Amino acid sequence: MITGASSGIGRGLAVEIARRGARVGLVARRAEQLAELVAEIEAGGGKAVAIPADVQNADSMKSAAEQLRETLGPIDVLIANAGIGPTRDAAKFDAAEVSDVINVNVIGASNSVAAVLPRMLERGEGQLVVISSLAAYRGLPKSAAYCASKAAVSSLFESLRLDLEPRGIAVTIIHPGFIKTPLTAGRGAQLPYLMEVDDAVDKMVRAIEKRRKSYSFPWQLATIVRASMVMPIWMYDRISRANSFRE
Repeated sequence: MITGASSGIGRGLAVEIARRGARVGLVARRAEQLAELVAEIEAGGGKAVAIPADVQNADSMKSAAEQLRETLGPIDVLIANAGIGPTRDAAKFDAAEVSDVINVNVIGASNSVAAVLPRMLERGEGQLVVISSLAAYRGLPKSAAYCASKAAVSSLFESLRLDLEPRGIAVTIIHPGFIKTPLTAGRGAQLPYLMEVDDAVDKMVRAIEKRRKSYSFPWQLATIVRASMVMPIWMYDRISRANSFRE
């Protein structure tokens, strides 16, 4: 079950996972794009079912999960991928926009987990995957809502892992860097280590297959981000202000 499957990373994951032989349940709000994706997957010999649903609505997600179970069987893996990431300078802070980002990126992931977890626990097996971001590690310019949401969702799934792993449920947190998707399109800033969707998807799928607890990539950018966590604040602030990638 893949949320946010109609475009970008979600679409790429759906195509690749179906190519590897899995049956995929596609969840997103845009029914037309989902139908096109199903046709693409089935043309390649795969099996896919599309369920238009909004991750912000808990009942909608429970219904989507039930429909997928009835059609495809037990949900072995959830990939909580649905997300948004607006760019906004804090001088134009918009609380309503922050609420929207949190509702999609965090509450949406929570609703997705709630829709599949009870049955996984009954079976004593399953895997929960969340597509977070390297932006989860520290605050970035013009990214308050996005960074906050990704930090929250990473911590949420880390806590889930501690509770659920002994019960047979694997949890994988993926922290990608910059990927060529609609989320990064149109930015004037040069994005470091920008990856093609297909290359990023291949890395993600391998991490999911290996049931990695946490996976951050590309390694060059992940190393820089981790180093920033031990920098003096004055140094981090100076470097970050001089290198805003949200333009």
